[in-house]
Amino acid sequence: MLKRSKFETTQSQIMHRAEDLINAASNRYRITVQVANRAKRRRYEDFDNTEDVLMKPVLRSIIEMSDELTQPEIIGEL
Repeated sequence: MLKRSKFETTQSQIMHRAEDLINAASNRYRITVQVANRAKRRRYEDFDNTEDVLMKPVLRSIIEMSDELTQPEIIGEL
């Protein structure tokens, strides 16, 4: 029996978001490293957070970065 994920983003949506990130980037290697670094940082930040253990840090990073790409207003002014 297949294990069903409990988050609302399907695998095809994640693949589409990852493709959008790669297509928007000028360097595929660089965007891959940025996703990996964000996932690593989030993994250690959320180490004690047990509420969202179903979504892996890499998937969460892809979703966050694609949201930042499509919705720049969520980043805000620094």
